Amino acid sequence: MGVRSKKRKSEYLQDIINDYIKTTGTTQFELPEVAAWAVRQGRWEPAHSNAVKQCAHELARAARDEFYTDPQGRRVRRKHAARHDQMWLWADIETAPPDHMRLSLQQRRMYIVGDCKQLKTDLDSYNDNNPHGAEIQMTFDFTEDLHELDMPQEYPQRKPE
Repeated sequence: MGVRSKKRKSEYLQDIINDYIKTTGTTQFELPEVAAWAVRQGRWEPAHSNAVKQCAHELARAARDEFYTDPQGRRVRRKHAARHDQMWLWADIETAPPDHMRLSLQQRRMYIVGDCKQLKTDLDSYNDNNPHGAEIQMTFDFTEDLHELDMPQEYPQRKPE
């Protein structure tokens, strides 16, 4: 008889999503709907014993969502995290040491690269395997996108003199 291992939490949650799809017959879904279904079905409940971890997770989300306007008028993320060994250290952008910000920005860039790699893998797989014969094209050079996003969002009513 083989050794049976416990499912990882993410695998258990993936099962909930897949069971929701099978049960409802839906092909598209919103995660809050799936979550409500999972709670109603008794498939998920909050872990009350892990309140500190849950609070830290919520604090991290709030820290990532805090922005301010810098002296040049740009909307800037205020709090930045950098992973050191097994922990995340956070700092405010206005007081963060350069080494912290360099590491934080490099790590965020690598997450973006990872997301782009997965996006390209998904795109290639869809193009190779979709039953519609569709081929979706996409560029991964964001230079023009960044330039466009830096353009003014509001323009004066008349030409400046």
